[in-house]
Amino acid sequence: MSPTVEDSISLPAPVLAAYSYCETVTGSEARNFAYGIRLLPVAERRAMSALYAFSRRVDDIGDGTLAPEVKADRLGATRDILDRIRDGKIDEDDTDPVAVALVDASRRFPIPLGGLDELIDGVLMDVKGVTYETWDDLKLYCRCVAGAIGRLSLGIFGPAPGAPQTEKAAEYADTLGLALQLTNILRDVREDAGNGRTYLPADDLAKFGCSDGFDGPHPPAGSDFPGLVHFEVRRARALFAEGYRLLPMLDRRSGACVAAMAGIYRRLLDRIERDPLAVLRGRVSLPGHEKAYVAVRGLSGFDARQIGRQAGRRRA
Repeated sequence: MSPTVEDSISLPAPVLAAYSYCETVTGSEARNFAYGIRLLPVAERRAMSALYAFSRRVDDIGDGTLAPEVKADRLGATRDILDRIRDGKIDEDDTDPVAVALVDASRRFPIPLGGLDELIDGVLMDVKGVTYETWDDLKLYCRCVAGAIGRLSLGIFGPAPGAPQTEKAAEYADTLGLALQLTNILRDVREDAGNGRTYLPADDLAKFGCSDGFDGPHPPAGSDFPGLVHFEVRRARALFAEGYRLLPMLDRRSGACVAAMAGIYRRLLDRIERDPLAVLRGRVSLPGHEKAYVAVRGLSGFDARQIGRQAGRRRA
């Protein structure tokens, strides 16, 4: 059963303070994510902020400037904290506000905390400098760092009572996470290259003459960089189409949240498709008014209804 607003308001002061800290982290570090979860009821929004704050901690370790062995140690210590959360060994007056908030969230919602272990595993792949030869290789990484977040979020949203085919909800949440992560990879291709990381599959890079990488505002000489981007965009669109089948399974506000977050990234994908070279010139983003339009569209239920009709036609 979902907690009520009254339940969340009556939380002990240390727990409220912990959630407030997590919401501050989310608002300052993840504008797209924060924009989407504003559409959720209070308890769900706080739980999502706790989930994001813990995930951000893991990502920050991986993206930092520490030596790889120090990063691995820090990630191991973070996994130890996760074990304490899982075992209920974090008190509400603990000095780690993210852990305090996540303990409360996991008591209120059936969050599959093992997904955070998968996130740590994915960031360890970054620390070790793993590269990806094929899409199947990259897909494994994406499932760790993004698909797992989709499944964790579903533990907070939960399928709506009576929704059809809810046994596939976790699969669709996972696939939607892959779509968002592939969009991120396309958007950040130059930034990642500057940090010594290449995520796009090596066989895709070779196919389009891009194996030399992306270390400046221009693609490799003689390459078909737009062809590479359009190829990956088509792959991301197929993932979005499959993952969006989750929307009709969610209640109105949860569906609006997912539709808003996914809609922002899908529009980013549209911009990247129209101007592939833009990702080499700088960070592609959406203006606030366009994000607002996506949120209103999600809150209206338009996307969920449209996808529900499409699914109905497929079953007919």
